[in-house]
Amino acid sequence: QVQLVESGGGLVQAGGSLRLSCAASARIFSAYGAGWFRQASGKEREFVASISWSGGSTAYAESVKGRFTISRDNAKKMVYLQMNSLKSEDTAVYYCSVRLPGRLWDSWGQGTQVTVSS
Repeated sequence: QVQLVESGGGLVQAGGSLRLSCAASARIFSAYGAGWFRQASGKEREFVASISWSGGSTAYAESVKGRFTISRDNAKKMVYLQMNSLKSEDTAVYYCSVRLPGRLWDSWGQGTQVTVSS
């Protein structure tokens, strides 16, 4: 399994921005697709955004389209999530994940808490 470590969470006011980072230990990180998920208190984990191995293809949940941007730096083995125009409903623990093509999301970080105050 790939080791993942998220950082960058915190407390921010509604309308503010945060940038989450995820450091990966994969030897060939560029072989993996990467994604961000989140889990609010009392709710199931949900998909937020994903990016292909090359960075050429991205996908977003409808709730974050136009506000969040996922990116990656394969040389640094990093994945990022730029979050703008944050809303109280974005409050959750955010998790980074990676997967090989055609495989399930099966490597997870410990998560980073994002709290948006209204």
